[in-house]
Amino acid sequence: MEELNKVKSELERTKLELGILYEISNAMRTTLKLDEILYIILTGVTAHIGLGFNRALLFLINEKNSLIEGRMGIGPETGEEANRIWSQIENERKDLDDLISAYEASSSSNNGSGTNFNKQVQKMRFSIHDANETLLSLVALEGMPLHLTSETITNYRNTPIVQMLKNDEIILIPLKAKNKINGIIVADNFINREPITKDDIRMLNMLANQAGLAIENSQLYEKTLMLTNSDSLTELWNHGYFQFLLHTELEKSRAMQKPLSLLMLDIDYFKVYNDALGHQTGDKILKELATLLKNQSRKIDFVCRYGGEEFAIILPQTDKKEALMIAERLRMDTEKYTFAYENILPNKKLTVSLGVASFPEDGLLPAELISASDKFLYQAKNKGRNQSCY
Repeated sequence: MEELNKVKSELERTKLELGILYEISNAMRTTLKLDEILYIILTGVTAHIGLGFNRALLFLINEKNSLIEGRMGIGPETGEEANRIWSQIENERKDLDDLISAYEASSSSNNGSGTNFNKQVQKMRFSIHDANETLLSLVALEGMPLHLTSETITNYRNTPIVQMLKNDEIILIPLKAKNKINGIIVADNFINREPITKDDIRMLNMLANQAGLAIENSQLYEKTLMLTNSDSLTELWNHGYFQFLLHTELEKSRAMQKPLSLLMLDIDYFKVYNDALGHQTGDKILKELATLLKNQSRKIDFVCRYGGEEFAIILPQTDKKEALMIAERLRMDTEKYTFAYENILPNKKLTVSLGVASFPEDGLLPAELISASDKFLYQAKNKGRNQSCY
């Protein structure tokens, strides 16, 4: 009888585990967006209806630059916060779909900035061969799980990841796709201090196998999207994809009753470059400016090449006042930058003019916003260039 009860108990546990993995796997199939995939993975690791770890971090392997990059962290920062979150989930009977929907709403409202813990993780970046972060490097290079307990963690006490987590037991699991390691999950129980069992590690390994493939599919999708919709010269989104993005983001803003702004930016006296030095030099300037605009824009913004020497920047969740501040910052950044041969220009400096239009006050449709920002851009040109109008 005792043996039968044991078998029943084992079957119940296996059924529960398979159910959890099925839910997480199904959730990962609902999107190809990398940030959403990463959130689903970490929610599966930390949620009470998932694997139930207190805290989890996810690092991706950047093969091109031989880097291990922190991409996302989920978990409470204090015991009080943990109890509040867990009680809310329990009281509201939230399932995995509810948690994912809450993340999407949160990402929209806070411009994707997230918690302090998440920001801390995103700042972490190490060389795969970094002598200071031997822990992550070891997992990345060996491709094997690493379970650190109070007895073994002292060997790694000076590594950044152990110093950040401040815990005496953590588990690191590699994420694999076709025998290639593309990420690492780090998890612990720093609040309830429950020991990490062999069953926990086995479940985390099973999840990691699915997660690695989901990440690879997402990265391939994003690569294909970039190749298909990018401008070949500047590597920004092209005109066709700009139209699609503006329509999509405008619909989101309308649904959430949030503002949206559009910047139209044009290089002043660009014809001088092409006429005096030829189109190859002009192309070089366009590439340099595109890189500057991309680097100086926020993560949530969409920087596009509209055509010729004109660029368009879609600013989600941004009202007219904030958009004007962004436009002025980009204008001044451009003026400060040293471009090749700019001394042939009338003012000896390459500058830009900008038009700023916002939803809903300047237009309710994509065409109306484009028309308004174009109108303000030409006002800036007529007023003497190197300025922003709205």
